[in-house]
Amino acid sequence: MKFIDRTVVVTGLGATTPLGGDTATTWEAMLAGRSGVRLLTHDWAAETAVRVAAEVAVEPSERIPSAQARRLDRGAQFALLAAREAWADAGFTTPAGGGDGGSPDPDRLGVVIAGAIGVTSLFQQYEILKEHGARKVSPYTIPMMLPSTPSAHVSLEVNARAGAHTPVSACASGAEAIGYGIEMIRTRRADVVIAGGTEAAICALNLASFGNMMAMSKRNDDPAAASRPYDTARDGFVMAEGAGVVVLESAEHAERRGARVYAEAVGQGLSADSHHITQPEPSGRGITAALSMLVDSSDLKPAEIMHVNAHATSTPLGDVAEANALRTVFEDDIDHFAISATKSMTGHLLGAAGALETVATILALYHRLAPPTINLDNLDPAVDVDIVRGEPRALPDGRIAALNNSFGFGGHNVVLAFRTC
Repeated sequence: MKFIDRTVVVTGLGATTPLGGDTATTWEAMLAGRSGVRLLTHDWAAETAVRVAAEVAVEPSERIPSAQARRLDRGAQFALLAAREAWADAGFTTPAGGGDGGSPDPDRLGVVIAGAIGVTSLFQQYEILKEHGARKVSPYTIPMMLPSTPSAHVSLEVNARAGAHTPVSACASGAEAIGYGIEMIRTRRADVVIAGGTEAAICALNLASFGNMMAMSKRNDDPAAASRPYDTARDGFVMAEGAGVVVLESAEHAERRGARVYAEAVGQGLSADSHHITQPEPSGRGITAALSMLVDSSDLKPAEIMHVNAHATSTPLGDVAEANALRTVFEDDIDHFAISATKSMTGHLLGAAGALETVATILALYHRLAPPTINLDNLDPAVDVDIVRGEPRALPDGRIAALNNSFGFGGHNVVLAFRTC
């Protein structure tokens, strides 16, 4: 059944990432093929097998007053910064109902900000408890550590009353949040939704845990080359932090206020592998189901798809399964898809990955440029798709579409589609 009802468009973008403190610098770095992965300098990193990660390029403490930052988990800080940028980029100058002319009705404004495992404040306060005793634990610990805190703070910032939600589906969380936001508008729960993902998970416990399960790259001697999707020498993902946020809007609401539109949000496809708690289903069956649902439930035509921002984490099984699924669903049409793996530059932002890669997908359509995949020296022969390598690739004129794939531990699969307007 096709469910389109209302046209949803993207009118604002925001990000804080390992490549830059905002969307423009992040996009510029992607097109230049720069890596945001570095050798960690924290004292605790010397004790872990994995000592590389992609921390944000601009610390939130440089932009958030210390009195406010003390009450916010690091992930909430990222979300707030990205949401502020997206809100302003969409042309809003005050919170909802603030009387700036185009400001939405607060009861028609929603927020969906997701995350996966980033509760840095929990670890920090536990260390304080152990070293200094219970009286030194911050009274703000509980509201800081709640996974819903980022969406709550963003909703407070913009006066959103239509709902503040936090879907959690491992590394597919950010994409699922944006899909949820699209459906909020289509089902007329909201006219405008701020949606995205945030993650702040770089700490000793997480690096040790992922490292011990052999999921992460241990290329400590060459950090910038550690994240290498599709390459025969890939040895796991690189953990990253940051946030990506978009402002979604009904087309009529955007037109009424004369908003600049980046792209149309065509729809989403969802599925579950039901295969293994951490390993992807090797044939790509679940990914195939999500892609098929997207096509069957929208007016998207394979012939108009020109670009894919792939999940492509740089793991041996996952990269191949995704490529196989794309070939299975789109057959010969995939030969004109320009496929980019931006995790080669940003690392893997876990719960924020799908959100940041949505921002990149939308910018690729808007500027008609697919960013390159770096560190791809020797293409895995099992990957039978066209990977953008070396330099950005121009996308064709006319009405074109792009996909953003996001998958997570436990078999969560989310595929989003966007199209030029």
